[in-house]
Amino acid sequence: MPSKAQVERWKRKAKYKTRQVNVCFKCGRCRGYMRFFGLCRICFRELAHKGEIPGIKKSSW
Repeated sequence: MPSKAQVERWKRKAKYKTRQVNVCFKCGRCRGYMRFFGLCRICFRELAHKGEIPGIKKSSW
């Protein structure tokens, strides 16, 4: 998990647009980020499993 300082640094407006880093709003993780939901893959999976994301359900076939 990223440190508190790293999360705060990522939240600041970047000097240049290309330096912008997308981070999960729940845990601050920058890898595996899903732009549509604003979450990382791990937090997305947890919330989807609990049924807290409307319209998302676990697929099985």
